[in-house]
Amino acid sequence: MSLEAITSVTTAEQEAKNAVAAAQAQAKQLLADAEAAGKASLEAARAKADSELEVLQTKAEEKSRTDSGALTRELEQEREALRQKAEGRLAKAAALIVERIVND
Repeated sequence: MSLEAITSVTTAEQEAKNAVAAAQAQAKQLLADAEAAGKASLEAARAKADSELEVLQTKAEEKSRTDSGALTRELEQEREALRQKAEGRLAKAAALIVERIVND
């Protein structure tokens, strides 16, 4: 082989090694960029989910307070109705007790 051919082959081999190294470096950079983008996307999704969860919790707490207030009012009305019903029967019960005591 002539010196030119050897030089040409050596140069081609070096260029091929340089091209492979550049391709590997580019692949590593692309991989790092993709991982960074994935992590950023994941963090953005997590932040959005946290925000939505906070809104849902606030709404649930408000609904709970509203429902609790309505239930409290309903139970208070029921208690008052039972109290009035009991007061209406109190005189009759007292008269019945007195009658039993007197008749014994």
